[in-house]
Amino acid sequence: MKDYLDLRVPLRREMMTTVRLATGGVCSAAGMSYDGGEDCKVCVTESLLLLMRRGFVSAQVSFCAAANGGIQVRVTGEEGAAAVPLADEDEIALALLNALAEDVAMDRADDTIRAIVFTFGQQA
Repeated sequence: MKDYLDLRVPLRREMMTTVRLATGGVCSAAGMSYDGGEDCKVCVTESLLLLMRRGFVSAQVSFCAAANGGIQVRVTGEEGAAAVPLADEDEIALALLNALAEDVAMDRADDTIRAIVFTFGQQA
């Protein structure tokens, strides 16, 4: 499996633009359509915000080649966490992820979302 990019970022709102730009570059390198890249950027941003609201201080974002020619993204919270019940904005974020991405999965421990994994096909 080809690795595209592996980022570790502090979970602060001012970092979201940087991560979105990096995500767009990865999607372009993977040959994804413009719309697919935009959808992927939304999913990465929403995943980071979900983890930030769970109390994580930083996150790792890993992009690698998917079997369908697109990319698989894994967003993992690091440093800190809390069992925070899902709020309305979290439900909206989860709905967006499930509507835009393929094969959405979450790693949970102690009722806390610790990682979100999703896939985008080349023509997503």
